[in-house]
Amino acid sequence: MTTSATSQDSNNTKSPLILVDGSSYLFRAYHVPYLQALSTADGQPTGAITGVLNMLGSLKKDYPNGNIIAIFDAKGKTFRNDMYPEYKANRPPMPDDLRTQIAPLHEIISAMGLPLIVNPRC
Repeated sequence: MTTSATSQDSNNTKSPLILVDGSSYLFRAYHVPYLQALSTADGQPTGAITGVLNMLGSLKKDYPNGNIIAIFDAKGKTFRNDMYPEYKANRPPMPDDLRTQIAPLHEIISAMGLPLIVNPRC
């Protein structure tokens, strides 16, 4: 899921603000069959990383003046659990081969110069 708003920069050109639901991108990429087979030489899964980076790359291409911010769910309970105790109650735990891709993905996104938000209160 992606949300955008438009502002104007000092050159009077449109610079959209693009908020990316990184967690949604991560799960979408993880469930792409041909990406599930990707891994490093030592067996570290990389398919979800590849998929997310491809989606971010498409956004950068489609919105070259865009200000892209990647936002990810934090690990653990959030205010949503306090408001609704059954929140995600029937959802299975995150697969280990997906969990191991989160930290490297965050590092790559930061290295790309994109702002990254992981807020435990959200």
